[in-house]
Amino acid sequence: MKTDKQAENAQTRVVVTGLGMISALGLNVETNWSHMLQGCSGTRLMEIPDIPDMPNATAAWIDWEPADYMDRKDTRRTSRATQFAWKATQEALHHARLDLTQEESSRIGIEIGDAFGGWDLIENQSLILHGRGYKRINPIMCLAALISGTPTYIGMRLGVTGITSSQVTACATGVSSIGEGARRIQDQEVDVVLAGGSDGYITPMTIAMFSRLGAMSRETARPDQACAPFSGNRMGMVIGEGAGIVVLESLAHAQARGAPILAEFAGYALRLDPNDFTNPDPEGIASAQAMQGAMAAGSLAPADIHWIAAHGTATIANDKMETQAIHKALGDQAPHCPVTGLKGMLGHAMGGAGAQSVVTLVKAIQENTIPPTINYQTADPDCDLDYVPNTARPHVVNAALANGIGMGGQSASLAMKRYLP
Repeated sequence: MKTDKQAENAQTRVVVTGLGMISALGLNVETNWSHMLQGCSGTRLMEIPDIPDMPNATAAWIDWEPADYMDRKDTRRTSRATQFAWKATQEALHHARLDLTQEESSRIGIEIGDAFGGWDLIENQSLILHGRGYKRINPIMCLAALISGTPTYIGMRLGVTGITSSQVTACATGVSSIGEGARRIQDQEVDVVLAGGSDGYITPMTIAMFSRLGAMSRETARPDQACAPFSGNRMGMVIGEGAGIVVLESLAHAQARGAPILAEFAGYALRLDPNDFTNPDPEGIASAQAMQGAMAAGSLAPADIHWIAAHGTATIANDKMETQAIHKALGDQAPHCPVTGLKGMLGHAMGGAGAQSVVTLVKAIQENTIPPTINYQTADPDCDLDYVPNTARPHVVNAALANGIGMGGQSASLAMKRYLP
């Protein structure tokens, strides 16, 4: 039996009116979308000199000039995660045709998380401290490196006075941030939420950590083929960076201002896998429950799901587990539902990854086209779903799921659907 609050929330429809995205494939949504449909890879060789025994690595890093998009002074006191999120937020607001100066600032919320926060700043300042001394440390970094620094910087620049929060659920951060942002609107705390995730954590330390963990692909001769989600030839993950931001609004607010409505939020769920800190439960129970929860929240049946943007890290443990989870969540419908591992193209942007998937979900619904899982060469008997190998596919997408599966056990899933008046 539904409570009065649940019934009230069910009547508050949440829609997407704007998109922003930055990745190694491009600095805006349309460039990313075009390159994904072409099956392009953003992964490149990254050489790290002057560190004993440090191997070269493949990474999907963003080559850009942040001063093109923000005040030059601010570039020196923000992390890459914050810079990426700011760029994507500007695009999303422009896309949504949303002028925040015409809105009540207390009715605007921000839900943007990043898993590593200002890791790049911390690592750099540590080198300065030990190499050049105490007096060369930049004191503003203690604020800029905070995970909460991303949404607060954006809120200050935009004059937002409403709810400002930083969801942190490891690699599920981007999915959970958008899900929690939608809930803020359903709870009628705000009318608009700028929601998503970002990370800019590619440093010698993170490359060393993931390499030592045994999770990273060691393919350096052919960097564009280093990440092969769900394929029998996969060798591990490739780290990436970037952001995905969506503008969420209550349907009533979007209609009142004549906003472009791109898709409708359907449901979201977050679960914990208590199996192990680094190794997921091979049965995928928590991830399956997250998908089932997202579908239930949106009154969707397995047959209603026309595509899944998988977490798909191209590690053996994750790919097998997520495949099992999809079987559990969709049952007999699982073999008929296309699944894409986007990280072969984008790399793994950690806090930004799930948000990039949600942006791609909305584009797939709009365009009725599914991006491919690239570098798929050999079938793995333990990964037996339709992974849309290597070539984009025209396909009607009325509803779809985006999965985020975080190291440490947090699993999130979010459902988007076609907006119908």
